[in-house]
Amino acid sequence: MAAQLSDELRRELEQHGDRPVEVVDPATQKVYLLIPREQYERLRPIFEADPLSPLEQRELLRQAGQRAGWDDPAMDAYDRYDEHRGRKP
Repeated sequence: MAAQLSDELRRELEQHGDRPVEVVDPATQKVYLLIPREQYERLRPIFEADPLSPLEQRELLRQAGQRAGWDDPAMDAYDRYDEHRGRKP
């Protein structure tokens, strides 16, 4: 069963947008970060004990490249960089 958000935490989340919200356990003074599940899912491989296989690593890198816009046709010029290097305009 998941813990329910208090009204105070809900307001904090709304004010912080997608940024993490610090939550302090008053009994232990331990600090936790509250983040949206989507962000955690993207970062989960970092926290998992099992190392990623090379195939999983390549897939994560491919996804990160897509999010960064590397599949944009305008980026094709970088694939031909060496062809144009050293030429004077």
